[in-house]
Amino acid sequence: MSNPFFDRSPAFKEGATATATRTPAGYPAMPGYQPGYQGQQQYRQYPQPAQGYGQQYGQQQYGQVSPEQVAGLEAQYGAPAAANVDLGRMTYDDVIVRTAVLLGVIVLVGGASWMLATSPATAALGMMVMMAGCVGALVMGLVNSFKKVPSPALIVTYAVFEGMMLGALSGVMEMVYPGIVMQAVVGTVATFGVMLAAYKVGGFRLTGKAQRILLIAMGGYLVFSLVNLVLMVTGLVSDPWGLRGVTVMGIPLGLLIGGLAVVMAAFSLVMDFDSIQRGVERGLPTRYAWAGAFGLTVTLVWLYVEILRILAILRGND
Repeated sequence: MSNPFFDRSPAFKEGATATATRTPAGYPAMPGYQPGYQGQQQYRQYPQPAQGYGQQYGQQQYGQVSPEQVAGLEAQYGAPAAANVDLGRMTYDDVIVRTAVLLGVIVLVGGASWMLATSPATAALGMMVMMAGCVGALVMGLVNSFKKVPSPALIVTYAVFEGMMLGALSGVMEMVYPGIVMQAVVGTVATFGVMLAAYKVGGFRLTGKAQRILLIAMGGYLVFSLVNLVLMVTGLVSDPWGLRGVTVMGIPLGLLIGGLAVVMAAFSLVMDFDSIQRGVERGLPTRYAWAGAFGLTVTLVWLYVEILRILAILRGND
């Protein structure tokens, strides 16, 4: 689902906490900014010019300020403004690079897990790796979500567990339904591209009410998924997909719920984009780029799994 870190961390949220890091004029506060430290106190650090400065025709009197100091001040005023990267602030490039790192870790670990799950000699070990990755990814996802300050080590650990789970799952699905993994990857990338274009070019945003509705729907979907998992593990439902295999007017319930989940994941991408943009504009420290990368990775993984499951249900009904 979308990154809960954005919702829990005051650094990414607007409101009372946001104003504490802005100047009275509404601009992001720079390092060392102290509210109320203004007026005459700011000017006492500069030497005062001598009496009669500039009053004698044809003669410049600088007092305690030398011409070299004046030239230096003019050079500073004429220099370009410092960018976020110069100030150690979070940038879009930081988020992109860290997202690529996390996805790279998932792919590398997933490749090893894939080979274990698809080899007859290590198939049982591959299934154990998949279950360990599933539990580990869930635990590390919750840990990272509740941390107020992102931890790069814990976020990378989440990616490792996610790779263990996704690699084995994708390998088994590919054995049963050849070509399904590439279709799911293409669908995930296409959805990401469409939502990014809608956000950047089309100006697509979710209102506060829409975000609340989406979060409620995501909570309901989470409850359904947990109940369905319990029914499958206990054997109360014999269908391989659990309640998702139940048909409604001839249509598997998994297709209806899966389609809704894909829409929710796509809208969650918009919420992630908005949170990342807000973090960059507010000048958050570079460390918070890991939170943005974590959010995008969680949502992309969720989107991939849902598309993979929909394709498997469709292929299974052929």
